[in-house]
Order: sequence, then structure tokens, then C-alpha cells
Amino acid sequence: MNTPAAAESPARALYVMIGGFLGAGKTTAVAALAQRLSLKGRRVGLITNDQGQELVDTAMLRSKGFATEEIPGGCFCCRFNSLVDAADRLSEATRPDVFIAEPVGSCTDLVATVTYPLRRMYGDLFRIAPLSVLLDPVRALRVFGLQAGGSFSQKVIYIYKKQLEEADFIVVSKSELLDLEQREALKKAIASEFPKAEVLFASVRTGDGLEEWFSKLESSEQVERRTMDVDYAVYAEGEALLGWLNATVACGPELEFDANAFLRAFAAEIQSRLQAGGTEIAHLKMTFSPDAGLGDIAVVNLVRSDFVPELAIRLEQPASSGQVIVNLRAEADPEMLARALRESLPVAAQAVAGLQAHLEHLEFFRPGKPVPTHRVESQG
Repeated sequence: MNTPAAAESPARALYVMIGGFLGAGKTTAVAALAQRLSLKGRRVGLITNDQGQELVDTAMLRSKGFATEEIPGGCFCCRFNSLVDAADRLSEATRPDVFIAEPVGSCTDLVATVTYPLRRMYGDLFRIAPLSVLLDPVRALRVFGLQAGGSFSQKVIYIYKKQLEEADFIVVSKSELLDLEQREALKKAIASEFPKAEVLFASVRTGDGLEEWFSKLESSEQVERRTMDVDYAVYAEGEALLGWLNATVACGPELEFDANAFLRAFAAEIQSRLQAGGTEIAHLKMTFSPDAGLGDIAVVNLVRSDFVPELAIRLEQPASSGQVIVNLRAEADPEMLARALRESLPVAAQAVAGLQAHLEHLEFFRPGKPVPTHRVESQG
């Protein structure tokens, strides 16, 4: 990082990292925290991260007006220098006093490979907040054996639980989905297996628990403790079980059409094909950005195979043309994901009056073996 530019600021910037497995609600939480800080007069810079190109998260955060940098091609641990460069670019453009970073949902060992190196190499520039790791409550109930339903294989769950092991705050997001009995059972299970973390419950939808969590992030710093042991062979095998797909679809220009209906139909068609093959979806998310408009977008989310595609953000007016970004992560052969998308597109387009759609870009792969740029071990 360019220390002369940063040295003009009398105070260190707050660095907040919000992790969690695919579909945990990280981007929604990042947007809520950024909004809260902005309303308090803080300058906020966001950094998104993915194994591939064309991120729904980046499109969604930029649509809300936040300065956002994107790091594709690997997780923060393997792209540490790119992470620092992204913070540099944000500093030059908007001079944030808070950086919020959202790592890849299949990434772990962030303390040893990201926050400790940041503290030791750039401690004069950053104040490191405690690491938050989010949980989707229904997924968590299944992983902890508290509810029946689809889940992942053990090597993928290894990554899921390693994320929790290094957390300072384990935040059960979407807490409105839990009744009191489920809430208490889940809290007990988490605390029993991961006693070093503080368990919090929060809901962006209702606002419950956000003030407590966000206040803790702003007012405290990460306390250095012994780094966890990670079997990188198992970690790599777990990531390699996950299929990754990113795509863009061009819509129009012809008659006006209902973009909200198209996203729902497209997601449902993909879901149906993957369910038929026994695939467990980790996260399917799409945005539609109209060519004409003021930055408004539509967003659909699917966070489990047996869930219903949810329109998180809707467009209020019909569109005549635009672009869809698709990010799909599942425990499956990437070829299967690509086939499901190709077969679903014409069916979904035909179901929406006035719509013509064609595939512009498609990439599908398995993540490569994680090789951290730095790994700082600490005995605490």
C-alpha cells in the first residue's frame, strides 16, 4: 500500500471482514453495515472476492452507490497483494475510513492468511475488527444435525466448520427464520463445538440484532490468539468438490418484458434440473441490470436445493433490454451446472412474454488448490 497517501489521514482505517459459507447472507449484511456507517458520516470502501469473473455481489453493492473493488481469480488468502492493491485504489478514489471485505464463501484460514498479515505488515494503516462468520440458519441446523434436509459431503463440511473455528463472532443471519426452540438448540450446538466465539443472532430483514453486532465491530479490535491448524489437503479436496459457474445473459432489445418474472423462472428451471440430479446447491444468485435506468437492478437468490428462489430486489418497471449475471455454486460437476443453465435459458425466456435472451459469457470450473501468499502463525 502507498504509505504516503495513507499517511495524510491521522487515524487508521477500520478493516472489517465478514466471512461465512456460500449462501450465508454476507453481501446483504455488508450492504447493511455500509449503509449504517454512511449514515453516520463514515466513508466506506467495499472489497468483493470470487474464484471467477462477473460477480453478482459487486453489481448489487455498486447499484446501492457504494465504492466497490472486485478481486477475482482466487480467495483473499491467495490474492493478498491484490487485496492490498484494492484498498489502495479505494483510498485514492474515495479515501474510506472503513473498509469492508467479503471473502469467497468457500474460503477459510482467513485469520492466519489475511488479518494477521495485514496487522503485522500494515498495522500503521489498519485497525482490524474481529472476524465475523455468518451462518444461514437452516443450513446450520442441518450441518449440526438438528434438522433433516440436504447437506454437503464431509470434506465440504470440513471447510464450513473451519470457518466457524476461527471466528470471533459467529453470526446466525436471517434469524427471523428460527423459532425460539430452534434458536436455543442452535446456539447450544455452536457454543459447545466452538466455545471461543461469541454467538450472535441478526436479521437484516427485521433489523433485530444488527445494532449489537455492528457496534461490536466498530468499537473493538481483533485479539490475537493461537491460529488454528488446517489440513490444506482436505481443504483443497473440499473446494474441489464444489462446482463454480459464472455467466452473463443478454436480454432484448425487443418488446418490454417482466425482468422479475424472468429471473424467478430462470432460477426455478436451473433448480429443477439440479434437484433431479441430486445436486446440493450452495448458492444461486442472479442480477438483472436494465440498459436504460438509473442503476436499479433485480436480484434473485436461492441458498438451498429445497428452497424457493427469492426475489430479494425487484424492478418496479418493465425493461426492454439488459444483462443478467448468474453466479452458481453447488457440490456438483461443473459440466452439470453448465448443462442445467444452457437447458434452462430458452425455457425460461419462452415463459416470459416479449423476451429474447442469449448467452454471452459462460465459465465453469472447480476451484484450484489454495496456496496462501502469506501465512502468519500465532501462539496467542
